[in-house]
Amino acid sequence: MAAASNKENTALAWLRRLWPLLLLLAGMALVFAMGWHRYLTLQELVTRREALSAAIAGHTILAVLAFMAIYAATVALSLPGAAVLTLAGGFLFGWFWGGLASMLAASAGAVLVFLIARTALGEPLAARAGPWLAKLRQGFQEDAFSYLLFLRLVPIFPFWLVNLAPALLGVSLWTYTLATVIGIVPGSFAYSIAGKGLDSVIVAQQAAHQSCLAKMGSDAEELCPFVLEPRALLTPGLIVGFVALGLVALIPIAVKRFRRKPA
Repeated sequence: MAAASNKENTALAWLRRLWPLLLLLAGMALVFAMGWHRYLTLQELVTRREALSAAIAGHTILAVLAFMAIYAATVALSLPGAAVLTLAGGFLFGWFWGGLASMLAASAGAVLVFLIARTALGEPLAARAGPWLAKLRQGFQEDAFSYLLFLRLVPIFPFWLVNLAPALLGVSLWTYTLATVIGIVPGSFAYSIAGKGLDSVIVAQQAAHQSCLAKMGSDAEELCPFVLEPRALLTPGLIVGFVALGLVALIPIAVKRFRRKPA
C-alpha cells in the first residue's frame, strides 16, 4: 500500500514538473498540424503587406502588443520565423519601435523556454549528472555570461538551442536574461532596419520577377520564382560585425585563462 502511494506521489511530482513542457510541445504540434507556421515567411509578408498596413492604421499600440505576443509565442514554441517577424516589425512599425518590440518579445519568449526547460529537465539532470556533465556545467557556469553573449551575437547555432542549452547547464535566470537581452539587441535592430527598407527591396524583386516572366513567358513561373529570404538581407559587412561583437564577448574568458597560466 505504501509502495503504491509512493509511486503515485512520484508520478504526481513528475506531472507537476513536466506539464508546462508538455503544454509547450502540444502547442508546437498544434501549430504545425494546422499549418500556421507557413504564415511566418517573407512571401506572406509581401503578399499581405498592404492589408497589414491598413489594419495597423489607427490601432498602432494594439497592433504592437499583438505583434509582440505572436513573436514571443513563436520563440517559445521554437517555430521558424523569428527573423521574418523582426523584418516585419521594422517594416510595419519603423526601425526603432519595431526593433524594440522584437527585442522585448524575443527575450520574453526565450526566458519562458528557459524557465520551463530548467524546471522540467535542468534540475533532474543536475541531480543525476555524471562527473563529465557536472564538470561541463561547472565550466560553463564560470563564464556563463560571456559564453551566452557570444552565442547570442554570433548566429552559428539555432535560436531554440541557445534558449534550451543554458537551462540544462545550470545557468542562473539573471545571467541568462541579461545576456539574452544584450545579445539580442544588435540582431533585432539590424533586421528591423532592413525591414524598414524592405519595401524598396520588394519592388525591385517584383520588377525583376516580371521582367523574367516577360522574357521567358507567363507560364515559366518555375524558372522565374519570386523568392525573398531573410538571410539574403544580411550583408557580408553585417555578418562580420556580428562575429566581431561575439569575439569581443569572449575576451574576458581569454584574459582569465591567460592569467591562470603559470609563469
